[in-house]
Amino acid sequence: MQELIRPGAEGDVLAVVSQSGADVSFFDAARHTPLGGVEVPAEPHELCFDPTRRLLWCTTSYRSGFYHANSGRRSELTVIDPDTRRIVEVVDLAPEHAPHGLALDAARGLLYVSVEGGPDRSGGVVVIDTATRRPIGRIDTGAPGPHWFVVDATGTTGYASNKEAPFVSVVDLGLGKLTDRIEVPGSEGIAVSPDGSRVFVAAPYGSFAGREDGAGGRPANGVRIIDTARAEVTATLATEGLVFPVHHTATGRVLAGELRMAPDPGAPLGRHAPGRLTVFSGEGGERLGGIEVGLFPLTITSSPDGRTGYVACVVSSTVDVVDLESMRRLGRLEIGLGDGAGAHGLAYVPSA
Repeated sequence: MQELIRPGAEGDVLAVVSQSGADVSFFDAARHTPLGGVEVPAEPHELCFDPTRRLLWCTTSYRSGFYHANSGRRSELTVIDPDTRRIVEVVDLAPEHAPHGLALDAARGLLYVSVEGGPDRSGGVVVIDTATRRPIGRIDTGAPGPHWFVVDATGTTGYASNKEAPFVSVVDLGLGKLTDRIEVPGSEGIAVSPDGSRVFVAAPYGSFAGREDGAGGRPANGVRIIDTARAEVTATLATEGLVFPVHHTATGRVLAGELRMAPDPGAPLGRHAPGRLTVFSGEGGERLGGIEVGLFPLTITSSPDGRTGYVACVVSSTVDVVDLESMRRLGRLEIGLGDGAGAHGLAYVPSA
C-alpha cells in the first residue's frame, strides 16, 4: 500500500475505539496497517489526544448499550500512552456518570468532559486538570443529556449539544456557568470554526421515531449554523440523511456523517444502508462533494493538514479513510473482532 503514503504522515498514528470490543486500536496513518491495541474498561466511546502531555483520554459511558438503551452508566476515563500503547491511569469521576464528549484546552491544561444528569442534578461538564489528571470543577449545562462538547480557540466559551433538550448550551468557561441557550432541535454532533464565529451542530436528535422528512413533525435533517455573536441559527446545511457526527477541518471544510436506512418489511425503521460523508464549505456553506461510507457513521476526524478524513461507522465497525480533495476513498480499516465490535471514537496522533 505504498501508494497511499502521504507526505508528512510518516510516524503518525490513528487511534480508534472498538465500543463493544472494549479496546483502542492503533493504525499507521501513512500505510493504514494495524499497530496493535490496548484493552480498556467497557464500554469506551470517545477519544481525545493531548499533544502537550502526549496522552490519549478515552471515555467509558455505559456498561453496555448506548444512550437511553443501556444496562447502566459508568464513570471512568482511561488515560493511555499512545507511544507505548499502555494504560497510564483509570480516573473515576463518580458520582458523575456517563462521560462522553471530550474537549481540550491545551494552552490552559484543561480537559472538559460531558456527563449526563440524574434525579439530583442536570447534565454538565466536568473540568479536568491535565497535569494532575483530577477533576477541579463542574459546569451545569441545564439539560439532562449533553453528549458532545466543544471549546472555542480562545478557551473562553464552550458549547454542548443536547440530545433531547431543544437548545445548545453555551457556557462561560472562565465563570464556570451556563450563560445562554440557543434554540436548536435536539442535537447530535457539534463543531466550532477556528475563529469561534460559527458553531455547526447536527440536528435533529436521532431518536429513530418516525420519518425524518421535516413534514408536520420532526425538523428537516441537516447541520445548523449558529452565529455565535448573534447567538442564533442563521442557516442550515441540508442533508438527505440524519446527521450524527460533525467535524471542522483545518482547511475550512465541514464534514457531516449521514445515517441512511433502506426499506425492510421486517423492520419498522428499515435496515442500515451505506452511510454518506457529505462535505461543505465552512465559510460559504456550499456542498463540495460526498462519498459513500460504512454503516452508521458515528465519529469523524481529520489529519492536521485537513487533507484526509476518517469516518468511524459503528454498525459495520469500519473506518473509511477519505482523500478530502479528490473525494476518493484511500482505504477501509476493519475495527475489532467479529460482529458488533462497533467502531466509534477517533483520534489522530502526530509523531513525537
